[in-house]
Amino acid sequence: MSTFLITGAGGYIGTALTDLLLEKGHKVIGLDRYFFGEDLLKETLDNPNFTLVKDDIRSVDPSIFKGVDGVCDMAALSNDPSGDLDPALTKSINHEGRARISRLAKENGVRRYVLASSCSVYGAGSGKASSEQTEPNPLTVYAECNIKAENSAFALCDDDFSVTSLRLSTVYGLSKRMRFDLAVNIMTYHAFSKNEVQITGGGEQWRPFIHVQDVARAFATVLESDTKVVSGEVFNVGGNGHNYQIATLAYLIREELPFPVQVNHVLSDPDRRDYNVAFEKIKDVLGFVPEFSPMDGAKEIYEALKVNRVKFDTKTVTVKWYKYLSDADEVINRVKLDGRLLR
Repeated sequence: MSTFLITGAGGYIGTALTDLLLEKGHKVIGLDRYFFGEDLLKETLDNPNFTLVKDDIRSVDPSIFKGVDGVCDMAALSNDPSGDLDPALTKSINHEGRARISRLAKENGVRRYVLASSCSVYGAGSGKASSEQTEPNPLTVYAECNIKAENSAFALCDDDFSVTSLRLSTVYGLSKRMRFDLAVNIMTYHAFSKNEVQITGGGEQWRPFIHVQDVARAFATVLESDTKVVSGEVFNVGGNGHNYQIATLAYLIREELPFPVQVNHVLSDPDRRDYNVAFEKIKDVLGFVPEFSPMDGAKEIYEALKVNRVKFDTKTVTVKWYKYLSDADEVINRVKLDGRLLR
């Protein structure tokens, strides 16, 4: 049994990874601000191998690393729109905060560190699939911070401190912390609620896709691999057959659903991000291949929506929820008197 610290444990991927590592018999320390609620892990709280820590990666006490065998660093303001909402805050969390976690992990004797990075670092590709050797071309603050966080962590890598970066494809699928601001998920929701799938950004842009459960498996695979195999390495996480142009994805999702769906192009600014990605390395080195396809994801989300297992609200659109919390904080601070609101 190993003890793993997951930063961002209350997030879209973090909740899935927490459950998987506990199922595998490991101990998990779940560190998060829990902006989306601690109740997402209410079933997990009964597990004696799980410890919830509500704190911030920028200020958490280094004692949290005591007895920790490995860190999965997922805490971040997720996705490009959220990163652009407050660039300074994004930099302080997504780069400086994660750089602090990797540094403190090493200083406190942790042996493994795995960073959640993103294939968005490739930005606008050259027309061929981007491999781990492709020069990054970040187009957003979010992507830039991922590269800087990678560089900060790899600078610490040595025989006693294994560092691995996982550059994730665009994630989809059901999660305890559901998100409807991801391509497969929002297309499926619009199809369910409006009998329509909307294509924005032109639709010709390429993206790789990966199921949230496959992402959790990739992290677990790295944690359980020999450090000689994964230390100092970057892995693109996905499958070669799961690169799609956005318009093609929309039609594939339409065909998967058991009711008529119209596909519409929506006028919007062109999406400058355009990349397809090569995944030979993770397959050849770790034997990792995705178990799910975007069509599987669309089907499971539709089935969950149909029985009201999940629902669309402000919390499921990351940038809207962050904006709501920011506005609420501003209002509360404005009406406080002597540091108090009502009491």
